[in-house]
Amino acid sequence: MMEHMGNSDSILAKSLRGWEPGTVTLTRRVDPWQAGAFASLIGIDPPPLREGDPLPPMWHWFTLLEHPATTALAVDGHIADGGLLPPVPGRRRMFAGGRLTLDRPIPIGSELTGTTSVTNVAVKNGRSGEMAFVTARTDLSADGELVGAEEQDIVYRSEPDGTEPRKLSRPEPAEPSPEGEWKLRVETDPVLLFRFSALTYNGHRIHYDKPYVTEAEGYPDLVIHGPLLALLALELPRRNAPERPLRSFSYRLVRPAFVPAPVIAAAEPPAADGTTEIAVAAEGVSPSLTAKAVLA
Repeated sequence: MMEHMGNSDSILAKSLRGWEPGTVTLTRRVDPWQAGAFASLIGIDPPPLREGDPLPPMWHWFTLLEHPATTALAVDGHIADGGLLPPVPGRRRMFAGGRLTLDRPIPIGSELTGTTSVTNVAVKNGRSGEMAFVTARTDLSADGELVGAEEQDIVYRSEPDGTEPRKLSRPEPAEPSPEGEWKLRVETDPVLLFRFSALTYNGHRIHYDKPYVTEAEGYPDLVIHGPLLALLALELPRRNAPERPLRSFSYRLVRPAFVPAPVIAAAEPPAADGTTEIAVAAEGVSPSLTAKAVLA
């Protein structure tokens, strides 16, 4: 499972050597309240939310949530230790992308179970230094029947106490917004990010605590959630081709986006094989997320 690239004696490589996390299983009822809350958050009429109606793809993120005790949290707002978190000193976490496959929709009202395990760990050198890429796979079952699988790629950096935080500048608007026949524009501000953090029980302070994100982690402003960008990408086929269920979705987060920029998602209708390429960007900036969706 562990893949070494770069210095095998580095802090990251040594801290991850021998790390073999177990499996985490969560079961929750798919309640329509969370889905309705997300629809209100992004300013749309909610989809049908009666018992048995299909949950929109990836909206299971609002159901399969852990709720660690406040005393278990680290200074960045994430759980300090345990679970599937790697034992990285001075851990800094970034969401890098993922993949989803669906054999059939998840029904509203079903008992949804996610069984998650770490499938790969790779230490690599990038432009910002050494990083650990951790891939976790979740098998999804509704009422005991397998309905699909999801993989998430999370990137970790090590910044032990005393490390000078890196400094990132806000990108200067210089790019045209993504274009396509399918298009969505969402305004962002601290309230939107706070509500999304609350809905997903995400304590990561980079999304709501401006002094922390600018001083401790070196970002120029509050960071728009990567999962929110992925969900906005999926809004395009959901709204424009509702008769064609999603079969698979893969996405990469290539740069952070910051409030208060509007977020633009754009794509062309699918090709003959059901494939459509999607880009999501802060207005005037190169895309933060690129994705491919395959529709039935």
